[in-house]
Amino acid sequence: MTELILSIRNNYFVFLQNLNLKKTFIFLLFLILVLNPTEVGSISRLAMANAYLSVSVYVAITLFIFLRLEKSKKYSLSNFFKNNLKLQIPIASLLGAIPGCGGAIIVVTQYLQGNITFGCLVAVLTSTMGDAAFLILAKEPTNALFIFVICMIVGSLTGFLIDFFIKKKTENNNPKINLNLEEIDNKFHLFLYKLWLIIFIPGFFLGIINHLQIALPKILNFDINYIFGFTAAFFSIFLWTINPFSDKAISLDRSREVNFKSVDLTNFVTLWVIVGFLFFDLGIYFTGLDFEKLFDVILPLTPLIAIFVGFIPGCGPQILTATLYLNGHIPFSAEIGNAISNDGDALFPAIAICPKDAILATIYSAVPAIIVAYTYFFFLEN
Repeated sequence: MTELILSIRNNYFVFLQNLNLKKTFIFLLFLILVLNPTEVGSISRLAMANAYLSVSVYVAITLFIFLRLEKSKKYSLSNFFKNNLKLQIPIASLLGAIPGCGGAIIVVTQYLQGNITFGCLVAVLTSTMGDAAFLILAKEPTNALFIFVICMIVGSLTGFLIDFFIKKKTENNNPKINLNLEEIDNKFHLFLYKLWLIIFIPGFFLGIINHLQIALPKILNFDINYIFGFTAAFFSIFLWTINPFSDKAISLDRSREVNFKSVDLTNFVTLWVIVGFLFFDLGIYFTGLDFEKLFDVILPLTPLIAIFVGFIPGCGPQILTATLYLNGHIPFSAEIGNAISNDGDALFPAIAICPKDAILATIYSAVPAIIVAYTYFFFLEN
């Protein structure tokens, strides 16, 4: 009987031998939050659902595309950056200006691998406005394109200035872990990867429908976004917890199979995005902070407040800022300042692996945000 139990464990539950105590503790914290019978539990589950459908599915599809291109020498972004040093910053800004956080996360990953300069990191974090871009693009496409162009130009100029004064490049000190998923006799683990990919397909389409603002829950008479999004997000955190490949070192390892690496890195980003969503949503719940009242101050201070809101990691605060702009509560200059200063969800991987560089890059993006926002405010709005 003992041999049978050991055989089952060794063949199907090998992952239990590789559990990380820190990851397990984090997973238990999530479990406590989502099982909380009070409103805290409802807020936590909704935040996880929104994080998956609003961010994770787009991060995943972007990673699938870019990492597959990365495998080929002809279309490898790493090789392109290494062979075209003068184009690093403009390309980083262009990828950052793409709506959503996927392109920016790819550039941040390149920085963490030591392929691009610190100026590129500043450029991409300056040019990206995260998922708030989708909201403005849907409501005011002309103004959205105007913001994209401004962010890209400002990001490029800022990046060049940073590289001129600060010669800095991160070192990829994350050694390759001597593990190969294909060599591990663990059918259960492989099954979880396949299950994740199966769940992702309808999740991606739900994410698109959600961004198109189609009220699918009303059509179906049940909240499919909430149920599916929460389930997928919780499963992603579970896979991150039990998976020895999902740590930051493996996230930077180039030797892994593309689909598995994409899943691992997506789960890694998803965890941090959910933390950001929970921090923001639960923070508002416990403090009673009203963003509309926060912006209801002396008009000249509004762009500055919007810029400071941009310092908050994640897309949640920035989506609220964009909503306030679209509803006429704050001027266009404030939205421009927020778009330049905010880093979307691309900041989370950088915070996790090189927090000092991430914080410095965020601070540096504040300077052009103030200059551009107040130039527009005084010369075009007043």
